[in-house]
Amino acid sequence: MKINWKKNLYVAWIGCFFTGASISLVMPFIPIYIEQLGAPANRVEFYSGLAISATALSAAIVSPIWGNLADRKGRKLMMIRAAAGMTITMGALAFVPNVYWLLFMRFLNGILAGYIPNATAMIASQAPMDRNGWALGTLATGSVAGNLIGPSMGGFLAELFGMQNVFIITGLILLITTVLTIVYVKEDFKPVSRKNMLPTKEVFQQITRPGVLIGMFVTTLILQIGMTSISPILTLYIRELGGNTGNILFISGLIVSVSGVSAFVSAPVLGKIGDHVGNQNILFFGLVLAMICILPMSIVQTPFQLGLLRFAMGFSTGALMPSINTLISKITPVEGVSRIFSFNQMFTNLGQVAGPLIGSAIANVMDYRAVFLITGLLIGLNILITVGVFRGELFKIRKTHM
Repeated sequence: MKINWKKNLYVAWIGCFFTGASISLVMPFIPIYIEQLGAPANRVEFYSGLAISATALSAAIVSPIWGNLADRKGRKLMMIRAAAGMTITMGALAFVPNVYWLLFMRFLNGILAGYIPNATAMIASQAPMDRNGWALGTLATGSVAGNLIGPSMGGFLAELFGMQNVFIITGLILLITTVLTIVYVKEDFKPVSRKNMLPTKEVFQQITRPGVLIGMFVTTLILQIGMTSISPILTLYIRELGGNTGNILFISGLIVSVSGVSAFVSAPVLGKIGDHVGNQNILFFGLVLAMICILPMSIVQTPFQLGLLRFAMGFSTGALMPSINTLISKITPVEGVSRIFSFNQMFTNLGQVAGPLIGSAIANVMDYRAVFLITGLLIGLNILITVGVFRGELFKIRKTHM
């Protein structure tokens, strides 16, 4: 069967957009919903943090399991499983009787998730190697756009229909994703029995550049920590900078979202450039730009300056996402591509759990400005690791065949 990988890319993009939007859609009013469920007033923040981190934590735990199954049964089946599973768990949030059921459903939501990493693995295995960077960069913009529009759309829908109905709407969006994936995504995959499947240990042994893979896992982890460490302290930092307290929530939302705009614009372009000049070069310059943007955030004097730096940082995010995925796909045997991407997703989820915790801890021990300083130094360490991993390969303007 001849596969139209571009058609798959566009359908998967829509699926990643809907999935990204559904995850971020409910974030603005989770604390208020927890209040309505009867949580004690002095525990709302605690339960809100648990509700948000529970999904990422459970997803990190089970990602390798789903990756293993994807290499046996196919990526399309895992995309359908994830979309259908999240349809149920997100829709069910409208009917939970108390905060404990909410936490359980959020944890279950993470266990059943995995649409985006399986879509990434499928496109990575189908797109021609010389178009891989562009394809994965384009796919990445789907989840970025979804995460970008989700919070504002969630707030609007909550005002219009009520919070409980937003969960039902989210479930319907994921149901549409399920149907689109079933009908339009095509994959020529022959299921492999457990005894005939290449063991995960051997998949790692067949990685042509194990140092590169470890470097990509570390980069993924640090990137997510850098993106999320600001979350717990952003609103308070803006207030400290003298922002208009009447519009502080709007300004905070704008500053969070603005980096997504630049990442959305730059990811496919930088992915395409990486196909021609070497993805390792785009990765290196993306990390350098990230550090250049994050360190000055510790000395800004106004919310506007912070917003400008966040916007510039989005270009680094757009450089890093397709570069990481493309470099991984080039060194991974096709029999194990889903498992390797699932491990990378595990590091993504761990970064999303660790980032807010690290940011809060640094702010409590030191101050808000120290969060940006230490995050910038972490990325500086990542730059040194990247130089070591790609020693002799950086700054060479040529296509890279790992």
